[in-house]
Amino acid sequence: MNVIERPSTNGHAAHQENVLVPPRRKRRRTWLAVVAAVLVLALVATTVIVVRSRSNSAVTYETAPVVRQDLVAAVTATGTVNPQNTIAVGTQVSGTLAELNVDYNSKVRKGQILAKLDPTTFQASLDQARAQLAQAEAQARSAQATAVGAQSGIGNATENERAAQATAQAAAATARANQAAVATAASNVTKAQSSLGLAQQTVARDRSLLGQGYISQSQLDTDSSGLVAAQSALQSAQAADQQAIQQASASASQAIASSAQTAAQSYAASTAQSQAVTQSANADAGAASVAGAQAQVRTAELNLARTVITSPVDGTVVARSVSVGQTVAASFQTPTLFSIAQDLSKMEVDLSVGEPDIGNVRNGDSIDFSVLAFPNRTFHGVVSQVRINPTTVSNVVTYTTVVLVDNRDGVLLPGMTANASIHVAKASNALVVPIAALAYRPTTAGSGVGARRRRATAQTAPTAGATASSTVGAASGSATGSGSGASPWGATNGDSAPLVAAGSRGRIFVQRAGKLVRIPVEIALVTGTQAAVKPAGDATLSTNDTVVIGDSHASTSSGSRSSTSPRGGAGGVMRALH
Repeated sequence: MNVIERPSTNGHAAHQENVLVPPRRKRRRTWLAVVAAVLVLALVATTVIVVRSRSNSAVTYETAPVVRQDLVAAVTATGTVNPQNTIAVGTQVSGTLAELNVDYNSKVRKGQILAKLDPTTFQASLDQARAQLAQAEAQARSAQATAVGAQSGIGNATENERAAQATAQAAAATARANQAAVATAASNVTKAQSSLGLAQQTVARDRSLLGQGYISQSQLDTDSSGLVAAQSALQSAQAADQQAIQQASASASQAIASSAQTAAQSYAASTAQSQAVTQSANADAGAASVAGAQAQVRTAELNLARTVITSPVDGTVVARSVSVGQTVAASFQTPTLFSIAQDLSKMEVDLSVGEPDIGNVRNGDSIDFSVLAFPNRTFHGVVSQVRINPTTVSNVVTYTTVVLVDNRDGVLLPGMTANASIHVAKASNALVVPIAALAYRPTTAGSGVGARRRRATAQTAPTAGATASSTVGAASGSATGSGSGASPWGATNGDSAPLVAAGSRGRIFVQRAGKLVRIPVEIALVTGTQAAVKPAGDATLSTNDTVVIGDSHASTSSGSRSSTSPRGGAGGVMRALH
C-alpha cells in the first residue's frame, strides 16, 4: 500500500494518513497494449493475404472486334469559302460619282450599267479635241495644195532648164561657126595681100619692060587693072575679116549668155525641187497632225464612255465601295468600285495546309468540310490546286490549297470559315483494328512493376496523327523486379516502341479458344485511332477475330478489378468497341 503525506496549511507537517491506489488502472494499461499488438498482427496478416491474392490474380483481356471497312487517312486544315472567280470592277478615269444603279447582292448581266461619273469635264475635253482636229485638217489641206503647186513648179523649171540648155548649145554652135568664118576671112585677107603684092610686082616689071620696048602698052594696062582688082580684093577680104571677127565675138557673147541662162534655169529647177520637198514634208506633217488630233478625239470619246461603268460579266455584286457624290481618283491605280462574283453556284475553299502535311496532299483528293453556319452538315469538294507559294506567319509555313465546291443550293456564302478534312489516302475493304491493338504487349502477371509499366507506356504512347505517316508507341520491356512479369512470347518488337506507319510491319494478339495468338501484320494505312492491316506470311485474320487492346487483373478472393488497358482508366470506352 502506498502512503501519501499531505502538507499542512500552517507550515507544519500535517497528520499522516494512508491512501490506497486501486489496481484497476494498471490492468487497463495492460489490456490496451495487448489490443494494439493484436491489431498490428491483424494488419500485417491482411497485407500479406492481399499481396498473395494479387500475386495469384487471373488476367482478363479487353478486346475489340476486327472489322472490314474503308479506312481513310485525312489531313485537317482551315480556310475560307470564296467564289471561284471574283471580278474587281473599277474606273480608269477620275471624277465624281453621279449615279449608282446597283447595290449589295444585286444580280447583274454583262454590259449592264452599274454607275455613272459626272461627264461634264470629259464632254468639254471631247469638244476641244474635235476643234483641234478640224484646225489640223484645214492646215493639212493647205499644205497639201502648196505641195501640189511646188510639184508643178518643178515641171516648169525643168522645161525652162531644158530650153536654156538648147539655146546655149545653139549659141555655142554659132560661136564655133563664126570663129571658123573668122579664120576663113583671115585666110582670104592673106590671099588678097599675096595677090596684091604679085600685081604690084607685075606692074613695076611691065613698066620697065615697056620702057625697053619689050611689052606693049596694053599689057601694062592690063596688069595695072589686075593691080587695082587685087587692091579691091584685099580691101574686101579685110572688111569680111573684120565682119567675121565681130560676128564671132557676138556669137561668143551669146553663147556665154546662154550658158548663164542655162545655169539660172538649173538653179531654179533645184530651188523648185527643194521647195517641193519642203512642201511635201509640210503636207506630211499636216497629215500627222490630223492623225494626232484624231487620236485625241478618240481618247476623249473613250474617256467620256468610261464615265459609264458597266459589268464585264454576269454575276452577283458582293461588295460596293463607293456612294453617290464620292470622288474617285485613278491617278496611280484603278480604284475598286464593285466586286462581282461571277457564279455563286460554284465556290472554292482556300485552305491553309501546314508544312508537315502538304506533302500528302495531291490534286484530285476529296475533302469533307463544315462551316459554322451549318455545323451539322458536311460539304464535299475536290482539291484542284496546291499552290507552291508559301505563307510564313510566326515561323509557321503554310501552303494554300484550292478546293472546288458545288454550291447549287447557295447555302455557302463568301467569307465563311471552313474546317476541312482532306482525304489523302484510302484503304478500301480493309481489315481495320484499333491502334491500341498494335501497341499492346502481354505479360504473365498483372500486378507489380510489369503492369504499371504496361499501363504507363500505353498511356504515353503517341497515336497516329492526321497523316498516314504517324507513329504509335507500344509497351517496352518486360516486367522488372519479378520473374513472373516476363512475356511468354519473348521480346515483342524489341524493347523500343514499334513504328506504326503505313508500309511498316507489326503484330497484334487475338483470342482464339481462350488463348492469345500472336499475328504478324503488315500495316497498310494509319489514322488517328485505327489502322488497316493484313496478315503477314502464313498468318490468318478475319472479322470473326477479336484483338486484344489491354488487360485487367481480377483477384480470386475479392473479385476486385484493376484496369491496365492501353487507355488507362478508359477501359470502359475500349469495352464499348465490342
